Amino acid sequence: MTNLALTGSPLWYASRATGTVALLLLTATVVLGISSGGRARPRRVARFELGVLHRNLSLLTLVFLVVHVVTAVLDPFVHLGWAVSVVPFGASYRPLWLGLGTAGLDLLLAVAITSGLRRRLGVRRWKAVHRLAYAAWPLALFHGVGTGTDTRLPLQLWLYAGCLGAVVAAVGWRLVKAGPGRVTGRLAGAVAATAVPVVLTAFLATGPLQPGWSQRAASTVALLGGGR
Repeated sequence: MTNLALTGSPLWYASRATGTVALLLLTATVVLGISSGGRARPRRVARFELGVLHRNLSLLTLVFLVVHVVTAVLDPFVHLGWAVSVVPFGASYRPLWLGLGTAGLDLLLAVAITSGLRRRLGVRRWKAVHRLAYAAWPLALFHGVGTGTDTRLPLQLWLYAGCLGAVVAAVGWRLVKAGPGRVTGRLAGAVAATAVPVVLTAFLATGPLQPGWSQRAASTVALLGGGR
């Protein structure tokens, strides 16, 4: 095995660092969107101020995502093509976990593009697409956990736990502050806030935290064969 494969190239480190920062920024964006919507919005902060902060966090997230994708594609170790950055599950390296990240990126791009066409689409259609950002967050989280060869590091695990805890707390805050009605929406939020931590914990225990996970997850054949 080459020294590059053992230590990682500068592009690998750049990709992992920007991916982690992008996840943190996306988490902050989602937390702000959840905790400041409807009756949960802080009364001492103007709505336009929250809107500006939310938009700036979203744009900064996309900037780091672009750098994350570019450095990952240029990294000579994994041999990814540019098509992988927009077409999910087409990579030969960790196809499922890279595909989740690509799907999350596609959702965020759809939100960004439709935000520029907000006046033409109308508020109702724009909000329907805008909610896709919430679906992008768990995809990004599982992408980072499943793809990262540094997932077992304590610091990285604490970062994932912090992101998860922040979103769950935001959902809990929104449910507490929610008024009467919209039972279906509140129930869906409660189920999602419970399911994601349970599934992630089970996945970590049976996957990335197990010896040899990095090698098993890297191969399409191994993945399809159950990782044996």
